[in-house]
Amino acid sequence: MHVARHGLPSVVTIFASGPAGSGSGSGEVIRSGGYILTNDHVISIAGGAGGSLSVLFSDGHQSEASIVGRDPSTDLAVIKAADGAKGFPVITLGSSAGLVVGQPVVALGAPLGLSSTVTAGIVSALDRSLTLPADEGSAHLFDAIQTDASINPGNSGGPLVDCHARLVGVNTAIATVPDSSGQASGGSVGLGFAIPVDQAYPLAQELIEHGSVTRPTFGMQVQTIPPASGQQGLYVADVTAGGPAATAGLRVGDVITEIDGRPARDSEQLVVLTLTRHAGDTVELTYDRDGRSAVAQVRLELP
Repeated sequence: MHVARHGLPSVVTIFASGPAGSGSGSGEVIRSGGYILTNDHVISIAGGAGGSLSVLFSDGHQSEASIVGRDPSTDLAVIKAADGAKGFPVITLGSSAGLVVGQPVVALGAPLGLSSTVTAGIVSALDRSLTLPADEGSAHLFDAIQTDASINPGNSGGPLVDCHARLVGVNTAIATVPDSSGQASGGSVGLGFAIPVDQAYPLAQELIEHGSVTRPTFGMQVQTIPPASGQQGLYVADVTAGGPAATAGLRVGDVITEIDGRPARDSEQLVVLTLTRHAGDTVELTYDRDGRSAVAQVRLELP
């Protein structure tokens, strides 16, 4: 009762439409002035010409909205209610750092379009990693919170809160069981995943301030070597002159075999590092060139 009373006024149902169709999801007011955090996949359909957004508050009040910033790589976005969400509170900020497995949590949102829905469960696991389809390649969830609180389509972007109605995560994805034809059934099976608030909130602030997120780069393009070739690693297809990889000695044609001492299997490994590391951090890359192995210390830089 406490969680619903204090949490729901900060939660909105989001309606997005564009030339390709329409959809709905959830979000939470994170800053005064009507700034709302949600998932990028909730609002991406409205991101182009002819797109539109609106938000529905818990008391039935509705407002038009606009996109402030998007980060498809982490499936996060911030939108802004045209009326500034006047009279509706900013959600109380919690922390994901202290979460423990077994801790009670509550999901708030609009599953299947049913606004102001509350479902309860526990943190069933921590530090999950998932890769999801996104507008621009793939979205990566890392250190994700796993919960058995019922999460269904429409919950995406809504808050996962603790028993004090404090935001600890952003509900983003669910696991599904394939039906007899091999297609995903689409309903909750008690395996939902949320982006930790300690990751989501700083990114949201950057989206509000700048409209986008700037991340460090390796200064190179790589391609995953097909397993059928009999060789494992990442082929260096392009190196930016004067960039981090070039400065560290990497060249086109090198084959990266290890990343920080772990086997290099997929180019997504480097993408995840640009999402989790900062400019100035060093990544050790072991590579082969002309039959010889060498090690490069690549210092990440902003583009």
